[in-house]
Amino acid sequence: MSGHHARGNSQVNCGSKGSDVHKHKDKHKEHKKEKEREKLKHSNSEHKDHSEKKHRDKEKLKHSNGGSDKHREKHKERREEKIKSSQFEKPKKEKENGYVRERSPASAVKSEPEDDDGGFFPSPRRDEACKRERGDDGFEYEPKKVKTEHDKKAKKRKHEYEDEDEDEEDIKPKKKTNNKKATEGKKAKKEEEEKWKWWEEERSTDGSKWRFLEHKGPVFAAPYEAMPDRVKFYYDGKPMKLKAPAEEVATFFAKMLDHEYTTKDIFRKNFFKDWRKEMTSEEKSKLTDLNKCDFGEMSEYFKAQSEARKQMSKGEKQKNKEENERLLQEYGFCVMDNHKERIGNFRIEPPGLFRGRGDHPKMGMLKRRIRPEDIIINCSKDSKQPKAPPGTKWKELRHDNKVTWLASWTENIQGSIKYIMLNPSSRIKGEKDWQKYETARRLKKCVDRLRTQYREDWKSKEMRIRQRAVALYFIDKLALRAGNEKEEGETADTVGCCSLRVEHVKLYPKMDDQEYVVEFDFLGKDSIRYYNKIPVEKRVFKNLQLFLENKQPEDDLFDRLNTSILNKHLQELMDGLTAKVFRTYNASITLQQQLKELACPDDSLPAKVLSYNRANRAVAILCNHQRAPPKTFEKSMQNLQTKIDEKQNQLSAARKQLRGAKAEHKASHDDKSKKTVEVKRKAVQRIEEQLMKLQVQATDREENKQIALGTSKLNYLDPRISVAWCKKWVVPIEKIYNKTQREKFAWAIDMAERDYEF
Repeated sequence: MSGHHARGNSQVNCGSKGSDVHKHKDKHKEHKKEKEREKLKHSNSEHKDHSEKKHRDKEKLKHSNGGSDKHREKHKERREEKIKSSQFEKPKKEKENGYVRERSPASAVKSEPEDDDGGFFPSPRRDEACKRERGDDGFEYEPKKVKTEHDKKAKKRKHEYEDEDEDEEDIKPKKKTNNKKATEGKKAKKEEEEKWKWWEEERSTDGSKWRFLEHKGPVFAAPYEAMPDRVKFYYDGKPMKLKAPAEEVATFFAKMLDHEYTTKDIFRKNFFKDWRKEMTSEEKSKLTDLNKCDFGEMSEYFKAQSEARKQMSKGEKQKNKEENERLLQEYGFCVMDNHKERIGNFRIEPPGLFRGRGDHPKMGMLKRRIRPEDIIINCSKDSKQPKAPPGTKWKELRHDNKVTWLASWTENIQGSIKYIMLNPSSRIKGEKDWQKYETARRLKKCVDRLRTQYREDWKSKEMRIRQRAVALYFIDKLALRAGNEKEEGETADTVGCCSLRVEHVKLYPKMDDQEYVVEFDFLGKDSIRYYNKIPVEKRVFKNLQLFLENKQPEDDLFDRLNTSILNKHLQELMDGLTAKVFRTYNASITLQQQLKELACPDDSLPAKVLSYNRANRAVAILCNHQRAPPKTFEKSMQNLQTKIDEKQNQLSAARKQLRGAKAEHKASHDDKSKKTVEVKRKAVQRIEEQLMKLQVQATDREENKQIALGTSKLNYLDPRISVAWCKKWVVPIEKIYNKTQREKFAWAIDMAERDYEF
């Protein structure tokens, strides 16, 4: 049975042998084709996986806490909000910090900051940071495309996938161009847009300001070039040739000959004394009277040079521009912690004559030339050290990462130390600003308690405590500077609250229907006069009467107080609190309150900007930020008034044309006349808007002619208040901050939301 079965099977197998061979060949062909298909498929999927991996990596860099789908939804919502609410965000395709940032692999993916505030100050939460887009064009972290070898189908598929990817990321497809320079220009622009968002990183907790610092050192002033022989210096009517050291100092005076400084006795006296130090013994014996010196030809020579610079050809101007750009690129940047940072003042100030502020007792003295031997360089040990000019050497080479300066030297007039620092847009400066405003915000939480305490101290049995409490009241209420101790005759006679003298204060029990009025009249910082009449509380007034008893006009009002004592006391009340923090707090809180009072949602854009400037002006008045009206003020106001008059004439003519068009339409009732009416109506509206803008501009200029808005805006006002206001009232940030200011406050623009409260 089994044998029969075996034979039957054998017969079946033999009979089907021929067909099996054919089947096997067919299978082999199919298998071969299948293998080729698999290979192609594998190739394509390999590319797709690679592209998807690139996409995922990009998403990971952009949004470390969410998937790509979630990101696309958020991105889409944000795009729609942007279209609705206008552009108060950072302008598109603008260099954030004026240069290309170099991002290290370590800083590209940021780790989660710790919640404790043991560092310099707390960073924003990572989940908030992730909600913000990296850049308006979405390009910041996009990896470079890698060329891979595929067949035509794979290449086609690759392009289709990339187009799809770009659509999802809200990136406009790139236009095909054969212009290589245009492509390179776009690429450079894209790289320049990349910025270091240091505010999203953890702060250092060990007191170090940097880990790595490399720079080229400063740019020194050009050496002195002798005057041409045809340009004469005259003494007592006779020409006299000076040696180079004396001649150079003489040119400093000649350049200022038309300035009022050279008419002041103290300026002339100091200049002549220092000038004689540079003369040879023969020159000293001849030049004994400054009044007999004639610098006229020298002065005319420099005026002619100045005029020639103005008349330079385009090519010459371009050449100078290129040279300045070369110096900027070589010396104007440093590398700090693997990021390229802009240096603020990389050029050493040239020698000249000291001017000072106001009637400074040292005006006219010679500011000597700074040489490499005067300079202390600060950089990393492991960096490429800056080279001193040939034949010279640095005074010292330091590696101190607890300080932020790159180079320092001591100037010869007042013996003060000068520094080369980073640009205001740098991380170092930004962190300092941020910390300053965060300290002022902490003061807000305890200011009521401090005010209650100093009011209680007005009744203290100790005179020193009473004086401290009254001084703190003035610093808080009037935003006075604390004032610093100075040596007699070293600087101009300027004072602050703690250094007020009896002669600076007058008391009036009753004045202009107000009781207990104090009149202040003194020179503050930069010799700006502070004059104010202010009613005070009765107990403050009584204390001031007590402080003034048995004192001469030149005696100190607060004779048992100085800035150090006051700041030591404030430090005990709140960590980091100084007298200056009160000034920052009161300035910022005043701006926020004024903006809430002045803002109106129905206002036009120019009217909103006027409201902001008025709020800013209130702060500038509080802080006594005055300025002299610009020399061209009257002329510019006349020009503006001419424009207003012309615009009013245009408006009258446009309204007349509109009335005529309406009358014509009433008679004909056709479509053509109807369209004409619409065109004329729109023309009237446009001219009305232009007129209103000019009128607002005139009001703004008039109100600001003696007030300096920039000082408080840059130094005392938390920029997040302004950014939040712009976002809330749909005002472009460019209307409030110029490009330099936007670079300085990039951290605030990125961080603040519309509901931010100081």
